[in-house]
Amino acid sequence: MLPWLLALTISALTGSTVGHGGGSERNCSISPPYIPSTAVNSTLQLQELRKKMLPLKISAYIIPGTDAHLSEYIAPRDARMAFMTGFKGSSGTAVVTPTKAALWTDSRYWVQAEREMDCNWELQKDVSVGSIVQWLIAEVPKGGQISFDPFLFSLKKHEEFEIALESSNITFKSVSNQLVDEVWPNRPPIPPDQLIRLPDRVIQRTWQEKVQDIRRQMAESLYEPTALLLSALDETAWLFNMRGKDIPYNPFFYSYTLLTMDEIWLFLHEHRLTDELKVYLNSSCSGPLCVQLRSYDSVLEQVQAYVAKAQVKVWIGADYTNYALFEIIKPKDKIMTTSYSPVLTTKAVKDETEQRILREAHVRDAVAVVQLLMWLEKTVPGGKETELSAAHYINMCRQKQKDNRGPSFETISASGPNAALAHYSPTNGTDRKLTVNEMYLVDSGGQYLDGTTDITRTVHWGTPTAMQKEAYTRVLMGNIEISRTVFPSGTRGVNMEMLGRRALWEVGLNYGHGTGHGVGNYFGVHEWPVGFQSNNIPFTEGMFTSIEPGYYKENDFGIRIEDIAVTVPVKTRLGNRFLTFETVSLVPYDRKLIDTALLSPQQLQWLNTYYETIRRVLGPELDRQNLSEEKSWVLRSTEPITNAAASITFCALPVLTVCALIQSLL
Repeated sequence: MLPWLLALTISALTGSTVGHGGGSERNCSISPPYIPSTAVNSTLQLQELRKKMLPLKISAYIIPGTDAHLSEYIAPRDARMAFMTGFKGSSGTAVVTPTKAALWTDSRYWVQAEREMDCNWELQKDVSVGSIVQWLIAEVPKGGQISFDPFLFSLKKHEEFEIALESSNITFKSVSNQLVDEVWPNRPPIPPDQLIRLPDRVIQRTWQEKVQDIRRQMAESLYEPTALLLSALDETAWLFNMRGKDIPYNPFFYSYTLLTMDEIWLFLHEHRLTDELKVYLNSSCSGPLCVQLRSYDSVLEQVQAYVAKAQVKVWIGADYTNYALFEIIKPKDKIMTTSYSPVLTTKAVKDETEQRILREAHVRDAVAVVQLLMWLEKTVPGGKETELSAAHYINMCRQKQKDNRGPSFETISASGPNAALAHYSPTNGTDRKLTVNEMYLVDSGGQYLDGTTDITRTVHWGTPTAMQKEAYTRVLMGNIEISRTVFPSGTRGVNMEMLGRRALWEVGLNYGHGTGHGVGNYFGVHEWPVGFQSNNIPFTEGMFTSIEPGYYKENDFGIRIEDIAVTVPVKTRLGNRFLTFETVSLVPYDRKLIDTALLSPQQLQWLNTYYETIRRVLGPELDRQNLSEEKSWVLRSTEPITNAAASITFCALPVLTVCALIQSLL
């Protein structure tokens, strides 16, 4: 899951409050406004921003929490929303007027936002564009102007705002001035690290082969595009088999690509390319497989010059192209849009090498997670371990594994009520001791030269309550039901998503996050467009996705069980071209939390088959690393599970001799 940072728990203040879910609450009735110790004083930056807005006659300025590539994860230098508000969550939109400031974010972050923002800011809880526009119409005078940085707006978001404001007599206009950057002293610089190319051992398709494949798809398109503009950071990195360190936890680098049938323009910070990389990219020639290097900041100028030519048409993936690039392509018959570019849809299907090495990365990663769980099992009863020490330990375990390049996101290490915050990550202020009396959830992942991992396990070292066992088992049932389902190739994930929720729904439980996302080969831990949402592409063979149902009881405990699985062909009795999921995460579930009486025979069979796979695949790797204690732990944890309740019920029948035989076999 994503590395979202939740804030520190502090004592609630007296007086009128607007907090939620326990923890610190802002008392905004005090004048001057009280600023909690966890909040950022935003007064100065608001004053400076309003000074910039005044001469431009801006009545309201919108600040999204993304970057020019519409990334889910952003670099510190792009954290404009966080700089202005103090709120560090990964999802939100801020709006500033001459007299007010408001932040919209979803329920995952309400508690965090209350703790991190001072009383200059209002927290709004309906994240829809309609809610933001309603607020704007109430605050902005007729004839006023709402503005935004076009580099931070997607085409879809711009269209939604434009339609919602259509009859409001309010102007909605982009401004080229990047106002937040102008008032941000000491804005973090671009990282100085040089870019790298992937070694040949982890590559099946050269960048030249990928370019030729994408050009073939361009030529086959009915819309006859003459160029493809790549804006998402993973698009260019994938196309050229290159990686960087510009985004925390994600091996991307700032870049755009304009690909025509006979030219390749790569926009990046050229000083970060070694001479070896320039040779690798054929940058000294000018043929159809030679990369012409261009300054990152020249992309608007260069694209504008290209579209000025006659009979050209640029293909863009609308979900990751910012409005600044879109609005300079005129007339609009020179542009072709699809939700995703052919690079993203091609990248979603892993080739044979990518599948093999991603599986291998998950084997080594499982070793690290097993080491963590075994260590916690031994040390937690001593009362010294905490959420932070556990997070540090899993990072240390991964560092010892071959080809590790660090974590793939900030570890979610959460005990007791903290685990009820689905995307909590511990800090020095929130860090809780781990005890045998509470459930513990750890969601973590690693970046390896051959793959990206993401896995969640929830455990209990003492005696779980009946409610905890039932909730855990029903979450596990959801995971199993998706994992074991058989479906035709081309099925959309959204049509299977309810399988992960059904066992919870049956007793009135649910969870408020997605059920799965794609994962890459030394790439983003959330790799679009694979997954179970309505805007994900259909599943075909060779796609990797997480499967991660959960349940969260506020102020008490949280449960999530997450595995990575790959779509593989399956033999059926009467048909073909059917697929199923094969789980590549190889860490046992907590036996203590499984109520086997709730499992169907099919679910129990799947579980035992999965445990056989763990023994068969992970065992030799533990032997190779001389980890005999860890292997013994895995063998104990993967012993076949029987449904004792079912066998006892059956044996109440007067067939005692048969029952005795069955129980001896079980």
